Amino acid sequence: MLDQPRSSQRFEGTPKDEDARLTKRILELVRQRPRWGYRRICQLLRREGETLNMKKMYRLWRAAGLKVPRKRRQKRATGVRANGCDVQPAAFPNDVWTWDFVQSSTVDGTTVRFLNVVCEYARRCLAIKVARSITSEDAIDTLAELFSMHGVPRRLRSDNGPEFIAKAIQDWLHQIGVEVLYIEPGSPWQNGLCESFNSRLRDEYLHQTELLGLADARLKARAWREDFNDVRPHSSLGYLPPSEFARRCAASATVAALPSLQLHSDTPLPLPVS
Repeated sequence: MLDQPRSSQRFEGTPKDEDARLTKRILELVRQRPRWGYRRICQLLRREGETLNMKKMYRLWRAAGLKVPRKRRQKRATGVRANGCDVQPAAFPNDVWTWDFVQSSTVDGTTVRFLNVVCEYARRCLAIKVARSITSEDAIDTLAELFSMHGVPRRLRSDNGPEFIAKAIQDWLHQIGVEVLYIEPGSPWQNGLCESFNSRLRDEYLHQTELLGLADARLKARAWREDFNDVRPHSSLGYLPPSEFARRCAASATVAALPSLQLHSDTPLPLPVS
């Protein structure tokens, strides 16, 4: 016996009946609690009077091929640095619109949200939608109304909020031919024009008044938007209000188009009525 090679003499372990019984009970508990891991299942077994440590529990768990499936998280749209307002600025009216959310509360402590839509070139606030909650369907309705009033912009800039990256919004904007510019996550300065407007909204409106309710917030937001567009001088526009700047842009575009119309049209232009 001493002359036999060691490689020919080896111990083959046999599973204990206790392990088979515990594995069977573990599988029964896993079917009842499919989202529980081995630690919680071990605590249930201990409550039933079983004496086993965490190492043995983990060994039986792995031997049975058990594993808790990972939660599937929604894939978020990741923007790029090239979509920032300093890299792709607006070149003319309705070239780039930007939108973002601002959150506040009424006097009773309930939350109220503001969806702001701004034309980057004219710095004009196109809409402030006020509601307790704003879904992607509400955002589509707001944009559709603005498109019918002001025309369809060429590009739309936003951050990676869940309302903005919703598949319904992306599909709808793609169908009507609007390019979406998502900024990098955690880089609000890349959407600086909208962030500047949001700060004006907080400083000159939300911090200066109390919101008595949802209807009161909507009424005051409409009045503040009209004052911002028609009265408030904007420093980057030569201290013109955004509405006045937009009117001058439209007038200058019309005048610039007149020579081309005269050259390419056989019909003479009508004379102005004195």
